[in-house]
Amino acid sequence: MTISVAALWRHPIKAHGREPLERAALEAGKCMPWDRHWAVTHEATKADGSEWARCINFSRGASSPHLMALTAKLDEASGKVTLSHPELWDLTFDPDEDAQKFVDWVRPIMPAERRQSTGIMKVPGVGLTDSSWPSISLLNLASNAALGATFDAELSMDRWRGNIHLDGMAPWDEFDLVGKSIRVGTAEFEVRERIERCKATTVDPLTGQYDYDTLKSLRDNFGHLDFGVKAYVTKAGDIARGDTVEVL
Repeated sequence: MTISVAALWRHPIKAHGREPLERAALEAGKCMPWDRHWAVTHEATKADGSEWARCINFSRGASSPHLMALTAKLDEASGKVTLSHPELWDLTFDPDEDAQKFVDWVRPIMPAERRQSTGIMKVPGVGLTDSSWPSISLLNLASNAALGATFDAELSMDRWRGNIHLDGMAPWDEFDLVGKSIRVGTAEFEVRERIERCKATTVDPLTGQYDYDTLKSLRDNFGHLDFGVKAYVTKAGDIARGDTVEVL
């Protein structure tokens, strides 16, 4: 069985848009470059930018489903991000300088009864992923297909907001990687834990509307609420679409 990289993704602003990549240069002990580099604060945020903070401090798809339909494009040279949404005009802005411009732009798709976005935060050198340690998420295409089959539908992988999509595995075999080391391209990883999922995954990433109850199906059909695994980069290296994955 040959396991390969089917897709690479990053999310420059946590919960606010996904961006496909052809390749990435990884550093040991770091997230995917520019992944969750920024996060959007809300009215009850307690995070102050001095350290990693839990996702509850930030605006996210679990409570604001329309955010799931955002796509992003980062210009690394200028630090500017372009966000697109089916219900809004495209916005190009500097998250470090134009936070209010973003807040005004995103307001129409934020639920009025939920905490409203107030600004954009970053922690230098720290990716604001859902784990307190610098994680990269690996997802299995076959697991997604198995879950989709319970709805007699093809589910978009985009709803899982992962970094590395893997092809060539049997459904749920990614869980067997936990506790093992793998090599992807010239980078090496320690696979640490499964990813427990939230309500954001019940949203269609094309429309931002609720569609399939992925959580109920995971629980009822597979006995868990997990999709994908988190890994830690132990050896720096380059990864690219089409690379082979080797279990060490």
